[in-house]
Amino acid sequence: MAKEIKELTPRDENYSQWYNDLVIKADLAENSAVRGCMVIKPYGYAIWEKIQRQLDDMFKETGHVNAYFPLFIPKSFLSKEADHVEGFAKECAVVTHYRLKNDPNGKGVVVDPEARLEEELIVRPTSETIIWNTYKGWIQSYRDLPILVNQWANVVRWEMRTRLFLRTAEFLWQEGHTAHATQEEALEETVKMLNVYAEFAEKYMALPVIKGVKTFSERFAGALETYCIEALMQDGKALQAGTSHFLGQNFAKAFDVQFIDKEGKREYVWSTSWGVSTRLMGALIMSHSDDNGLVLPPRLAPYQVVIVPIYKTDEQLAQIDTCVAGIVSALKALNISVKYDNAQNKKPGWKFAEYELKGVPVRLAIGARDLENGTVEVARRDTLTKETRTSENIAVYVKQLLEDIQANIYQKACDYRTSKIITVDTYEEFKEKIEEGGFILAHWDGTIETEALVKEETKATIRCIPLDGDQTPGKCMVTGKPSAQRVIFARSY
Repeated sequence: MAKEIKELTPRDENYSQWYNDLVIKADLAENSAVRGCMVIKPYGYAIWEKIQRQLDDMFKETGHVNAYFPLFIPKSFLSKEADHVEGFAKECAVVTHYRLKNDPNGKGVVVDPEARLEEELIVRPTSETIIWNTYKGWIQSYRDLPILVNQWANVVRWEMRTRLFLRTAEFLWQEGHTAHATQEEALEETVKMLNVYAEFAEKYMALPVIKGVKTFSERFAGALETYCIEALMQDGKALQAGTSHFLGQNFAKAFDVQFIDKEGKREYVWSTSWGVSTRLMGALIMSHSDDNGLVLPPRLAPYQVVIVPIYKTDEQLAQIDTCVAGIVSALKALNISVKYDNAQNKKPGWKFAEYELKGVPVRLAIGARDLENGTVEVARRDTLTKETRTSENIAVYVKQLLEDIQANIYQKACDYRTSKIITVDTYEEFKEKIEEGGFILAHWDGTIETEALVKEETKATIRCIPLDGDQTPGKCMVTGKPSAQRVIFARSY
């Protein structure tokens, strides 16, 4: 059974299948009866809760508050901002009726044709329109600004090709929507939230990211600028891990949201929106895990330590229980989450395999000999190494070990990314290197046509124009025309 639970397709054999195997076998999620939608299982949801809780604290530390807005959006709202409706029109789920009735032929229920809605409702793909219609009633004067609101919710975007966590028809996310009196305040907010996302990714997910600006073609529908953080997965593909949008006055004008400024003049409000989703779960899995299963950074692990007893008799188990009670108490006193698995329906070997698969950062094992010697076996998930330690002050040791694991996982991801950042000057070299995966730094002439050509011929997109990148001008690798700076190309999820 221990072998069966760990059987994963090797990453170098089929990375996509490895990912799917791991999501299912580690009890993170599964496909549902609804096409394109997933069931997030308790262990997977526990990780999402840790992500959610930490981000929520960071949002509130920067002055934001939570609210909730309707799931349904009148169709007419999406018609008010042209770029926005064009960007989401093909992904919208539409509610047309409000009632069912028994099938006259006795075949269950059917839609009641008499119950058609006067105006169709869109299941929210994002909430800018319903929120800005609401803000119109909240904002009259500069004294009402800024509004710094975040929403934790689900959204629906009718994806045709889905993959658990990475791309599903329904997913969970947060979306911040802020209103400001000036352009400068809105731009400051946009960058501030980008930095919050980057700090979270690196400090908690142990995931190095590059901060940048999207090209015109890759911007959020209705935004003037889209800022992003981009991460590199172990297969050399990029994953957009968060976005923050400067919306200008587009939605304020679409919904006529004006305010009286300090000089008594009427002005349109400036706005931003920003969000991350359960896609972060996919990033967490693909950036750190290995052929043995999940590798979770301690700061996001549902439990950071698991303790497994090894015994032959009930008397031995009772003695181990007494010993473990003190260790659990000491760990909890240091704010370390711990699970003691003394269930008798599974053997220790099975438990070792299960917790390795689930990525628990530290495993402690205590047997009869350990009780005699006052020792504990300590196994760390990131390196798969084991050592025997004295049980005295083991909690203090584990606390430091967890910090070491967090740092090691981050450094490993940084080293991998560094090895996969390549600079090229010619299109021929680009076509060769893109097959190897990774971030490719190259000059681009700034045109939509060249960007589209590269995408068509190589399946690579411009992930971002890096904010901290090399600002040295050069020549476009494709056309030879002047280029302001190098941009990052990659194939992506």
